Amino acid sequence: MSVYTEVSRDALVTFLNDYSVGSLVSYEGISDGIENTNYFVTTEQGQFVLTLFEQHSFDELSYFLNVMTFFYQQGIPSAHPAADTQGNYLKMLCDKPAALVMRLSGRGVDTIANIAQCQAIGDILGKMHTVGQQFEFHRTTERGPEWRQLMAETLLPHLDDDSAALLRDELDFQQNYANLDLTMGVTHSDLFRDNALFEGDQLKGIIDFYYACDEYLLYDLAVAVNDWCVDESGLIELERYQALMAAYSKQRELTDNEAANWNLVLRAAALRFWLSRLQDKLFPREGELTQIKNPDAFLKILSQHRNAG
Repeated sequence: MSVYTEVSRDALVTFLNDYSVGSLVSYEGISDGIENTNYFVTTEQGQFVLTLFEQHSFDELSYFLNVMTFFYQQGIPSAHPAADTQGNYLKMLCDKPAALVMRLSGRGVDTIANIAQCQAIGDILGKMHTVGQQFEFHRTTERGPEWRQLMAETLLPHLDDDSAALLRDELDFQQNYANLDLTMGVTHSDLFRDNALFEGDQLKGIIDFYYACDEYLLYDLAVAVNDWCVDESGLIELERYQALMAAYSKQRELTDNEAANWNLVLRAAALRFWLSRLQDKLFPREGELTQIKNPDAFLKILSQHRNAG
């Protein structure tokens, strides 16, 4: 989440007039994340997150709002969109598709996750993957192997020799990723520490479903492990890893094929975020409040998985 599109107070007041949320009290930009424009909005009747979508068209966005509503209805603590007085979840603001989402209590984990938090994430992700088998809508991933190949080709001329050699070798290793016989389903695909809200060790909600798509469920688990289970050195630490995996397995056991391909999928998840962070660093977008995250963090994790494989 970031601020790329500035919203004036008058424009926001006009936007909110279509909702039964009372008058605007205050609003402020959110700098966390990197894809969409986000504001905290407080009205007379509650607190919300306003998201202006920078990358997706109006027609594409109903899928994400359906995902959020589905998980909320299934008892998953997750952010869900507010409907306007006509029952619409999506509107236009500053020439961008926009949604007003109920703000959950708690805050993202901005330090190293502890054991209890890792357990909570493993548990909720296992539940999401189980109930998600009932979700009837579909969306192809935009950051799958085709994207990774194309982005790598764009970035390779800008990398040092060692990084370029590693990237070419990793792409070769992962060339059969699309043909793995693994369980598919709706995935969050971006369940990082800043996308889960905690009060202490209690999970209050999952947010930012705007990378949700059909993917291997194992990939979704790998994305979480690669972020939640790292220690102060930036590498995946055994106790945190075991805690998350044990909690997940109580909700959903891995298949034999998933276990056999675990290292490959961990590497695919690490590669995806190394590449996207390199893209943001080398080709940044302008914004009022933006956050560019360090790509080396995922190069380090990818190298750890390569050494373990």
